Amino acid sequence: MSTFGKLFKVMTFGESHCAGVGCIVEGVPPRMQITEEEIQVQLDRRRPGQAGAGAISTGRNEADAVSILSGTEKGITLGTPIGLFVRNKDMRPHDYGEMSQIPRPSHADFTYQMKYGFRAASGGGRASARETIGRVAAGAIAEKWLKERYNTQLVSWVSSVGDIVMPEDAINLDTITRDDVDAHMVRCPHIPTAEKMTDCIKAARAEEDSIGGVCSIVMRNVPIGLGEPCFDKLEAMLAHAMMSIPATKGFEIGSGFEGTKMRGSAHNDMFEITPEGKMITQTNYSGGVQGGISNGMNIVLRIAFKPPATIGKAQPTADFTGQSCTLEAKGRHDPCVVPRAIPIIETMCALVIADMCLMQEARKAAAPPLPKEISPYFCDPTLDGSVSYNGVKMGWNAGDKDGQKRELEARKAALEEQLKQVQGMIEQA
Repeated sequence: MSTFGKLFKVMTFGESHCAGVGCIVEGVPPRMQITEEEIQVQLDRRRPGQAGAGAISTGRNEADAVSILSGTEKGITLGTPIGLFVRNKDMRPHDYGEMSQIPRPSHADFTYQMKYGFRAASGGGRASARETIGRVAAGAIAEKWLKERYNTQLVSWVSSVGDIVMPEDAINLDTITRDDVDAHMVRCPHIPTAEKMTDCIKAARAEEDSIGGVCSIVMRNVPIGLGEPCFDKLEAMLAHAMMSIPATKGFEIGSGFEGTKMRGSAHNDMFEITPEGKMITQTNYSGGVQGGISNGMNIVLRIAFKPPATIGKAQPTADFTGQSCTLEAKGRHDPCVVPRAIPIIETMCALVIADMCLMQEARKAAAPPLPKEISPYFCDPTLDGSVSYNGVKMGWNAGDKDGQKRELEARKAALEEQLKQVQGMIEQA
């Protein structure tokens, strides 16, 4: 399917070598300011031919200039579908003449041909990374809405290339910015590691080969309560989004596979209440999601990308007739996709979070409050992470131990009184 999302929804269209690519975005709230220039920022981070990055990316040079076709008036969203379009310009379909009869190993040529009986033989069609332009454009709108409404921040970076891994303590998840990430063309915020990654990518390219890597992302200030158990849990939808990106082969959240080596007593994220009255966890092995629902902590993901399939190195394979042959792929292709995958990851995550926010806001707006006489132990759901019981904020001065004790004793007495009232109602019934 080419459609993603339920309320904040995007449908992408276009192939690598057609007239252009784009998307239709539905569910964008009305009265939000949005311009082509704001959308273009993420498209420029994704586009091929970026200044300075030619040594580690494709030689295709596209401006990827976006046009808003519908859904806005005077730079303001109307609440109607937004049409976005990017024209393809630097196409070379003749580079794929030989490959039209030879399915590229580990590429989508064979499977698309078998599924549809016909395919876009030049460039890769819908399996090309050109398809992600529509996602990025739509996600840029979602990002702006999330930032304005919740101050949600999404920052992705390259954490490994091949066997070169950035040290875990090299960054602070609470403060890392996109400027930190973009300071180096490989988009690893730890410059010594970034230089090694660059050498690794250049070495693969020099041998007409390719290399894979891992990208990470942190999502800060994500509203609490997002996720639709049981089948649309937040991590399930994030995994869906990430694994739909071309070349992805793995997904982790929080402790991921490393968490399997820990005991529960070490892995459990213990709760505490901040002086401001917010319930947080002391650690974050859960990665910001528990029970399929966001808990207000940073959401942390890692996404694995395979080495790009299209390489110039000679490979013995077979053509569509089954005859043995040697393929030396032509065309312009990335020797490593992870540097350009960063904005795709950020915007796809934004689409998921925006969609879930609309669902949760609709639920909260429609739900009546619980009767006070039966809800003394139930926390009122909030989107900002603050904790309240029957409207009373849970917060106090962290340095006032006597005050904390008095407050807790008063709450205990109030709850015991309410419990007596409920017990009396049960006996009378």
